[in-house]
Amino acid sequence: MHRACQEDHGTAWRRLGKVGCLPRVQQRNQGGCERVCSWSRHLYHSDHSKHNPAIDVNTAIMELLVMAYALKTNCAKNIIGVIPYFPYSKQCKMRKRGSIVCKLLASMLAKAGLTHIITMDLHQKEIQGFFSFPVDNLRASPFLLQYIQEEIPDYRNAIIVAKSPSAAKRAQSYAERLRLGLAVMHGEAQCSESDMADGRHSPPPMSSGRTTSGHPGLELPLMMAKEKPPITVVGDVGGRIAIIVDDIIDDVEDFVAAAEILKERGAYKIYIMATHGLLSAEAPRLIEESAIDEVVVTNTVPHEVQKLQCPKIKTVDVSMILAEAIRRIHNGESMAYLFRNITVDD
Repeated sequence: MHRACQEDHGTAWRRLGKVGCLPRVQQRNQGGCERVCSWSRHLYHSDHSKHNPAIDVNTAIMELLVMAYALKTNCAKNIIGVIPYFPYSKQCKMRKRGSIVCKLLASMLAKAGLTHIITMDLHQKEIQGFFSFPVDNLRASPFLLQYIQEEIPDYRNAIIVAKSPSAAKRAQSYAERLRLGLAVMHGEAQCSESDMADGRHSPPPMSSGRTTSGHPGLELPLMMAKEKPPITVVGDVGGRIAIIVDDIIDDVEDFVAAAEILKERGAYKIYIMATHGLLSAEAPRLIEESAIDEVVVTNTVPHEVQKLQCPKIKTVDVSMILAEAIRRIHNGESMAYLFRNITVDD
């Protein structure tokens, strides 16, 4: 029988530590917030794996870069970064006059000396193209599917829900594997990320003396502003268990709004399944006060504090597949076994 994760994030990473052959790293602060990294023994032509610690994301990135560069300068043959939740993965598209931070981070990791990355459920699979070295994008869906089958009573009466059209592919994958129906929510409660996908609708500010039409005599047609329709649910959820699936759950306002709509449409239980449970700000309180019955996330991100604040949050352990990936890479074995039955759309 599958069981929800009973071990904390530190225990999961200790399991990984038994697989790799890591020398002891010595880190200390110097000059305020600066970090100094050194290794307790010589490193020559050996493999080393590093994971992201449970600290502030920007601090974790900087420490990872410093540690990778220290390994590179000590002649490590391979430097493998184990980053279950890849930070800044949502910033993988040009948004107005912003920047593609995910591409910047990929370049920084390559420059620091990393030769391989193990991660899980990237926000967009195309992010792998940002890297100049191999990236193994593992999937958490087998663990979440097993949780649904073994921990949700009467799951055969459930329906998989995508809270926005952009999440429909992921929801369809779950529905097909569980032989369940599919519902898609559309309307003003969906994430507005697609509205900022690129910079085509954000011309640079015009200096004084210039006309908005640009070149004299050139009149460009204006893009019609979007107006989202009232929220609708495509699919029958009445008298069913609604299971909302997504890759990241951070700010939960959209999930809470979706749960209220599903309750109004007749769903009698509402579950949320996500790989990365960031659960920042007031997320635990909002979940506890909402119509959501349970939020199930993996331990790619530590969230013990949030679980203490909200008993509705459950954890599924995925350290097993990460440890197996490290073992296979270290021993030069094929990774194909970890991607069996994974299709292009998954």
